[in-house]
Amino acid sequence: YFINLAGRLEEMGADVICIKDMANLLLPFEAYSLVKKLKANIRVPIHLHTHNTTGTGDMTNLMAAQAGVDIVDCALSPLANGTSQPATESLVATLQGTERDTGLDLKKLSEAAAHFRKVAQKLKEEGFLDPKVLSVDTNTLLYQVPGGMLSNLISQLKQANAVDKYYDVLAEVPRVRKDFGYPPLVTPTSQIVGSQAVLNVLSGERYKIFTKESKGLLRGEYGQLPGKVNEEVRKKAIGDAEVITCRPADLLQPEMEKYREESKGLAKSDEDVLSYALFPQVAEKFFKARDNKPDPNAVRELFVEDLSL
Repeated sequence: YFINLAGRLEEMGADVICIKDMANLLLPFEAYSLVKKLKANIRVPIHLHTHNTTGTGDMTNLMAAQAGVDIVDCALSPLANGTSQPATESLVATLQGTERDTGLDLKKLSEAAAHFRKVAQKLKEEGFLDPKVLSVDTNTLLYQVPGGMLSNLISQLKQANAVDKYYDVLAEVPRVRKDFGYPPLVTPTSQIVGSQAVLNVLSGERYKIFTKESKGLLRGEYGQLPGKVNEEVRKKAIGDAEVITCRPADLLQPEMEKYREESKGLAKSDEDVLSYALFPQVAEKFFKARDNKPDPNAVRELFVEDLSL
């Protein structure tokens, strides 16, 4: 399946084929086999993007390197591992002196890591970086939850004061994914599946509530789903609404001229028009603030109050 898919993408003009292992579910020997077959059949570079959520990311990258992968993604050690990528320094050291030597300088990487160690500590202290996401959780091999999705689930449960339901939600994710026809767990479908799993657990009843996005996914608004959808769940979500079986974008009317007209006087380029089409309220405020930018050469008055009096 994957070799055929990669071949079709290459025929369509892809410059590189990326294996996106969003939940670190691609195990080392499977990675070796997949990369080896891709390199034998595909001419463009092969790029592997994995995480270290399950603790196998370093081994997966190493086996992919042995199989001839062209690119792997890593992160400097202070911000690596867990739902992030495997550590850069570890792979660089492992491959030193081999035919896959990266040529990167470990001393310079260490200096950069020293800087980001302080950044990571500050992010933890300010609550932006939850230590939980940087630790290994082998349960991911069972629950199939990718890093970005895991972070979002934790955030949603904190807002609902329901962090104690964490593992209940993780167990619900693969069940929702199966019912929804196995959508790939990458944005936006990962967040759709995750949010529905949270609702199923917190409401005390599966599919008592559907998000607008869940209904759209089951109706086909996000494209054809790779697996078989649970028709009972779909019926409950969208009723008798017609399921989209074509490319959803083909059903949209051309709107560029309409948005050009609406944003006239605000938009100064096609990029501005697209910004307005996607985020009309935010874009309008941005354009006005940008256009009213003060003259940097203008004379400005400053008033100083003497508090010593």
